[in-house]
Amino acid sequence: MSTTLLALYRRPEGGPAALETFLQRYRSEHLALIRTVPGLRALRVGRVAQSFGESDLFLVARLIFDDRAALDAALASEPMRAAGRNLREIAPGLVTTLVVEPDHALSSGAEEGLA
Repeated sequence: MSTTLLALYRRPEGGPAALETFLQRYRSEHLALIRTVPGLRALRVGRVAQSFGESDLFLVARLIFDDRAALDAALASEPMRAAGRNLREIAPGLVTTLVVEPDHALSSGAEEGLA
């Protein structure tokens, strides 16, 4: 089963200009580094379209790996360390990163669709 590294990004202070600067650097610098991370199977980035409650989250990135061992190897790699340094530069204090693994006891067939 796959393991996901989930990154939740808060909107930077400084208005539209700061946001555009972040997005430009995120696209041109950070994502270029992430795409070189060994073991990465898929990368999905999306903008938060709506929040059901108060939130300053505006971007979510899902980095999908085959399993926890593949994620751990990726986290120890130089490409991931370079991406981390870049992220601390372009988004200081703006990101929360989580490791997400399937919980079959809670989902009990939910991946197969709902009846």
